[in-house]
Amino acid sequence: MTVEEKPTHLVEESSDSQETPRRIAVFPQRLPVRFEDQKKPGKLVMTFPNLVIREVICLQLVVIVVALMSLVFDAPLEELANPQHTPNPAKAPWYFLGIQELLHSFPPIVAGVIIPTLAVVGLVVIPYVNINVKREGLWLRDRNRTVIILSAVVILTAGVCVPFHAYSIVIPSLLLYGLAVIPYLFPRDSGWINWLGYRSLSDWIMTWFVVVVTVLTIIGTYFRGPAWSWIWPWK
Repeated sequence: MTVEEKPTHLVEESSDSQETPRRIAVFPQRLPVRFEDQKKPGKLVMTFPNLVIREVICLQLVVIVVALMSLVFDAPLEELANPQHTPNPAKAPWYFLGIQELLHSFPPIVAGVIIPTLAVVGLVVIPYVNINVKREGLWLRDRNRTVIILSAVVILTAGVCVPFHAYSIVIPSLLLYGLAVIPYLFPRDSGWINWLGYRSLSDWIMTWFVVVVTVLTIIGTYFRGPAWSWIWPWK
């Protein structure tokens, strides 16, 4: 190894073999995740019990709240089904209204098959990409390349949705894109712009998903009338 080369491994010596056993770990040059120094406290924790116990507690709290709400409020059920009278429009439960709204804009093969398949493929591909374990800000590294890729993705999404008049996806995507590029255009060391700049890519993707699903659900619930036409809820 020359003087200029950096060591590719770490050697730790100790007289206590139980505390620091001898082991050799070989990692490929390109890793799916970034390894952090395990000696730094508070960086990484085990999924069990640190995360699983919190999830179980949250599940129990949600069940308790829902049970109490069911005792106080009646479910908004309609009258018995009448085969002689089909409601117009026939709306799915609220948790499927987003898909029903997509079916209104896109062909059935796209909304019912292609989009769910792409979502599943994306979940399969995630472990094989360079995951941001440190939750670094979106604009921390290679800002110009990031803005080019982000802009291309938004333009591609808009180019696919606009021909089908799926503005319920285009408008939230453009608004979130505008928020995401504010730290790139107007960098600040403090304030809400600085807070936006420290949001990671995973934060923006999850925010986009939640906002789009919420918008689709609200539109399907309050703004769709007979024949799935647009109506104003206060009329």
